[in-house]
Amino acid sequence: MYSFSTKGIHSKRIKITANGRRIPLLILRPINEPSNAPGVMWIHGGGYMTGMKEMAYIGRAADLVRNHGAVVIAPGYHLSLFHPYPTALYDCYAALLYIKDHAKELGINPDQIMVGGESAGGGLTAAISMLARDKGEVKVAFQMPLYPMIDNYDTDSSKNNHSKVWNTKRNHQAWAVYLRKDAKKDVSPYAAPARQTDYSNLPPAYTFVCTAEPFYCETLKYINDLKAAGVEAKVDIYEGMYHAFDMNEPNNPISKEAIKNFNEVFAYAKEHYFATQEH
Repeated sequence: MYSFSTKGIHSKRIKITANGRRIPLLILRPINEPSNAPGVMWIHGGGYMTGMKEMAYIGRAADLVRNHGAVVIAPGYHLSLFHPYPTALYDCYAALLYIKDHAKELGINPDQIMVGGESAGGGLTAAISMLARDKGEVKVAFQMPLYPMIDNYDTDSSKNNHSKVWNTKRNHQAWAVYLRKDAKKDVSPYAAPARQTDYSNLPPAYTFVCTAEPFYCETLKYINDLKAAGVEAKVDIYEGMYHAFDMNEPNNPISKEAIKNFNEVFAYAKEHYFATQEH
């Protein structure tokens, strides 16, 4: 375990053990000691097969700490090249249970545990929200699956997509690595959340997505399915941009608008979304 502070964030790295595996966690906290703060498990992207927990510093997770006083826990889940589904899912679920069990020492309100992430991290956000609902061991107050990777089948926007950063070719490769022989099958919704048929009682949700990227259609469908089940859900749509534009071009005017809107939604969530834990 070691810790350091930089740019308004105090960082600590620890490891937990679950399911016979050591799982590293990056904990980001405000410089001022938090108390009763929202706790957010933020899951990094990378198509389930690349990426690292330190991506929390360059995405929206850092906003939550600096702008809203949240405590962010970013799990270093095992990547799919050597650990296909369901390893990443259960690594993240173990991190979620750790947050619940250690909420007080982390300075977190146990009734305001949230989950978010970009891309594959958004896919894991949706899957974790479903798993937590079904297992009943921990309540998730709010989910933020940003431009999530949730459909292992082609959609109108993910087929024949040649956009930069993420496209059809990379998407097919990533699903094949994550799901192996089941990449084009009707898998569990924990593996590909778009396979879900019951969206009731899932946490309120917010996301944003752009029109040119592969995950445009599956993101809109996810939000619409949540709404149809009576769940509060909202998506902001940005024209013509590409996958993860807010991380790649944070100073672009459209990215600035997306970042501003994200922070406004989280400020609302911080005041309104709670889920009482069963102790």
